[in-house]
Parts: sequence; structure tokens; C-alpha cells
Amino acid sequence: MLLLVLKFLVRNPALYAAPEGNKAPPLWIRGILILTCTGVSFAHGSNDGQKGMGLIMLILIGTVPTAYALNRALPESQVAQFQQTSDAAAKVIAAKGAGHSIIGDPRPAVTQYVSAHKLSEGTYPSLAVLVKDVGEQVQKYGSLNKVPAEAVGNTRNDMYLISEAIRFLGKDKENDLNKDEKATLNAYKGSLDGATKFIPTWVKIAVAIALGLGTMIGWKRIVVTVGEKIGKSHLTYAQGASAELVAAATIGAADVFGLPVSTTHVLSSGVAGAMAANGSGLQVATIRNMVMAWVLTLPAAILLSGALYVLFSRLF
Repeated sequence: MLLLVLKFLVRNPALYAAPEGNKAPPLWIRGILILTCTGVSFAHGSNDGQKGMGLIMLILIGTVPTAYALNRALPESQVAQFQQTSDAAAKVIAAKGAGHSIIGDPRPAVTQYVSAHKLSEGTYPSLAVLVKDVGEQVQKYGSLNKVPAEAVGNTRNDMYLISEAIRFLGKDKENDLNKDEKATLNAYKGSLDGATKFIPTWVKIAVAIALGLGTMIGWKRIVVTVGEKIGKSHLTYAQGASAELVAAATIGAADVFGLPVSTTHVLSSGVAGAMAANGSGLQVATIRNMVMAWVLTLPAAILLSGALYVLFSRLF
């Protein structure tokens, strides 16, 4: 669709020609392609960068939880802010649970709410006790950096559980929270997430370098496949720019809304759409292989991870 609009608005035939050998395109076309490629690169880095950083943090938390389960580099000012938001949230939640009390561990009731998204008489009082416990833990140690190794796992789990409960409370139509109370709980949730959902600077730099090196090494194979093997004719400048604009916008939107998408799938689909709109035709064998890869990737990954889990659980 974007290609058809471009054809209607821009009538310069140079834009709709395929590259001629090693001849460089006109300067203005080169500028357009640099801008669209930059957009795709930025969106790709943001989207795939999140996956890379998430995997690294998952490994770090699983292997060295005492060092990375909590943000031990949290500044003292943010720790003080955590205490303030914790006290304010505790008052709001305790008021909602007034008249009810719990005996024993408050975590099952909060976990039940997070799982079922259904408020019960025990939700607010249990959550109030859990918020109070976490606040007392942080106040006791003075900072997250001083939390003992044996307590790190439980503290992180409690913080994460409270954060998820507050997230669902904000969406729950059955809650009786007013605007100010929601703002108070969201401020507390932000403090919790700052302590648990963090990424060290060195991880960000490592992932950025890895993505850059990967693109530098494998760019030729990607360019040849996308530019020459999807359509029956070589990709024109306009087709490439249209596909890249659509890919950048789609990946960027998915990044904003937290949707899981594949950069390669999106860009390849954009190229295929541009080829179809131009009447260039598609190479059936390439499209078939791409579709088969998309369809089989998820079940194959599920079966492989399941088999490895069973194997490792019996071995270790």
C-alpha cells in the first residue's frame, strides 16, 4: 500500500529502478535509503536488544542471584524514596483491607489473586502484610546493597509478587481505588520495579556490541536473501524504502506495546508485500521455506526445551 501511494505521489522513474551492478544510486535516493535503514536498525536494536538483555539477566539471576536478583547499585536517594512510597502504599492497602485479618503466610492469597485476577476478602489484608514486611526488610538493612545473600531471593520474590498484584489491581474493574490511590500504588510499583527489573550498564553495552558485530559479519547473506531471493526480480529503491519504513514502524510499535515480533519476519513480509504490489512476482520456494520456518520454530523450540528439561531433571 505504501509503495502504491509513493508511486502516485513521486513520479521520478529513478526511484523505481533496480540497482545497476556496482553503480551508486543518486545522492537523494541514497539519503532516503540511509534514513529508512537507520529506522530499521534502531527498531531492530531496540527489539532484539531487549531479548538479548532479558536472556542475559535471566542467566545472571539464575546463576548468581545474590549479585543480580536485586539492584544493589540503587542510589541512597532512591532507597529513601522507596521507603516513602512503601509507607504511602501500605496505608492505602491497609485501609482497603480494614476489618479483615489473616493468620499465617500472606503470600498464597496474593499469588492466588495474581493467578486468577479475582479479588477476595483476603487479597487486600494479605497484600498489606506483604507490603509491610518488604518495607521493614529494606528499612532494617538500610539499603539493598546490605541485604544478606540468604535473604535476597525471598526479598526479590516478595517485591515481584507485590508489583504484579498492583499491576492487576490497576486493571481490575472490581477494585474500589480512586485516582489518587491508584497514583500512590503506581508510584510504589515504580520503586519496586527499580529494585528488581534493572539491567546493568555493562549488559547493555555487551548486547549492543554483539548486535553490531553480528550485523557486520552477516549483513551480506541478509541483503542477498531479502533483496534478491524473495521476489522474481531485484528489489528496487522504492520497494526497499517502503519495506523498511513499514518494518521500522511495525517493530517500533511492537516495542512500545511489548509485543513479541521477529525483525526478520516483519522485514521479509514487507519486502514480499512490496514485490506483490509492484507486480514483480514472488519466488514460491523462498516464501515456502520462510513460512515453514515461522510455523515450525515455536513447536520445535517447545519440544526441544521440554526434552532438555526432562533430561536434565533426571540427570541432576
